[in-house]
Amino acid sequence: MSPDNTPAPRLQRLTQFAMAACLGVMAVAVFVNVVLRYGFGSGVAASEELSRLLFVWMVFIGATAAYPAGEHMAFTSLIGLLRRHRTAMLLATAVIRLLVVTGAGLVAHGAWQQVMVGLDSHSVVLGYPTALLPLPAFLSAAAIGVMALIELFKRQPLDLGHGVEVE
Repeated sequence: MSPDNTPAPRLQRLTQFAMAACLGVMAVAVFVNVVLRYGFGSGVAASEELSRLLFVWMVFIGATAAYPAGEHMAFTSLIGLLRRHRTAMLLATAVIRLLVVTGAGLVAHGAWQQVMVGLDSHSVVLGYPTALLPLPAFLSAAAIGVMALIELFKRQPLDLGHGVEVE
């Protein structure tokens, strides 16, 4: 199996395609709505709901894809100081991963509660279950939590995806 056929690059391409598709549909929907509203005096009401739904999905797909790449916010200057002390670095890495798992668990729990509430109601114009709005938050938090747990159990060194520098 060549390096390009490994699961990670395929998942990266899939997430990039999903985000691009969301952005493309949003752009077309908003453009058509603006042209219709200002050119012909009436717009498409579904454009706003569709754009909002796709934006939420795009953000959480991006957040999930950013975690394994180390592209989330980090305290790189603190980690830079700890790199000289192996034990402190291992402890800090474990604490960071536990905090990520805890935070992801809290977000997932809250998002799941919103999903359950949204199952009984529907959007005004398009009629989709409003559970589709908090669902990507739940999926993203669950995926990030699982990735952090795997990194914790594998004792994977903290990789910030970039050089340690003061930002």
